[in-house]
Amino acid sequence: MENLIKALQIFLKYGNPEYPTCCEHDILMISSDIDPNKVSEEDKNTLKELGFFVSKENEGFASYRYGSA
Repeated sequence: MENLIKALQIFLKYGNPEYPTCCEHDILMISSDIDPNKVSEEDKNTLKELGFFVSKENEGFASYRYGSA
């Protein structure tokens, strides 16, 4: 849980969408309102360590580490 909270705090620096997450088919997706192009390289590296990657499908961030069916 601690790593998820760290990731969410990073995402919060780049926006505060009303509906910040979506979980589908074992993948947690972060709102596309958080534009990966605006996230610093340092934060992207930290997010990668925390299990998040830039998803080409939803044009935002996603993780298989925190999702559920």
